[in-house]
Amino acid sequence: MSTAAVVGIGDISALHLAAIQANPGIDLVAVCDVDPARAERAGRTFGVPAYTDHRTLLRELSPDVVHVTTPHDQHVPVAVDALDAGSHVLTEKPIGQTVAAGRRLVDRAATASTKVGVVFQNRYNPSSVAIRALLDSGALGPIAGARAAVWWYRNPAYYAAAPWRGRWETAGGGVLINQAIHTLDLLTWFLGHPASVRGRAATLALADAIEVEDIASIVIDHDTGVRSTFFATNCHHTNADIELEITGRDGVVKLTGGEVWQTDAAGTRQIASDSQATGERSYWGKGHSLLIDDFYARLADPEPFWIGPADGLVPLQVLREVYAQSGILPVGQDV
Repeated sequence: MSTAAVVGIGDISALHLAAIQANPGIDLVAVCDVDPARAERAGRTFGVPAYTDHRTLLRELSPDVVHVTTPHDQHVPVAVDALDAGSHVLTEKPIGQTVAAGRRLVDRAATASTKVGVVFQNRYNPSSVAIRALLDSGALGPIAGARAAVWWYRNPAYYAAAPWRGRWETAGGGVLINQAIHTLDLLTWFLGHPASVRGRAATLALADAIEVEDIASIVIDHDTGVRSTFFATNCHHTNADIELEITGRDGVVKLTGGEVWQTDAAGTRQIASDSQATGERSYWGKGHSLLIDDFYARLADPEPFWIGPADGLVPLQVLREVYAQSGILPVGQDV
């Protein structure tokens, strides 16, 4: 039995808490949030002590695993404190609100005796697993190129409910860092690390509500010689399905509507389908529970968790480079 604490009781923490409760090998021992009322509500709901200071929690309870589900600018400070206290860390994306912050976690994790996992849960989707396996098989032949798009919706009320989301200092960006980073992660996982990045980001629909961007276009030349193009916005009228397509000499694989379709000389056929969650946030899928269960299952393994801080740094570097090229970062803020 592993003990767990969740630091940061916002929207995304609900998925972590649900996964913890569903896993008989995990014992939730505490929750923590800087908002006393929010922490107390969560503590009552789950029947565990509630803290407003994560350092006090670490000192008094020494949980085996700390789940970091705070606003972006607190990911690294909380994660480093947890590692210093001897806890394993499972942190939400991004690993930091800036590349400099992310590198701090990468460096600390390299010297830690405990594990650090980064929540890129879409890698666990059946669709992603099928695409990765298809690419590894070589069935598509040499890859010619790829494209992906995220057409989602966020309104001013979304940002008003949690003002940190729309600020450079606390969020580190907008649609790219908060919504589209998962698809950027898939592109680099499928096609290789970026060798060069060119892009533009802007705020076209939500300028009265946020500082950060709500739309972006990117061209990535990967170190495998493949080029991908990427588009993301949260100005759409709804949260549409993620689209991703990879074209090879001998065929095409396409993700759309949670389904993966392969087209080649034998025709077009479906090779995978995601079993989606239902409800308001169904577009998140079910990957969180799969990743969390896997992280705990690997705690005793000697090697690092397979999605670690160095992996989290890759899409963060891409999107922050686009911000820099677009001239939209605040004066004095590093990439």
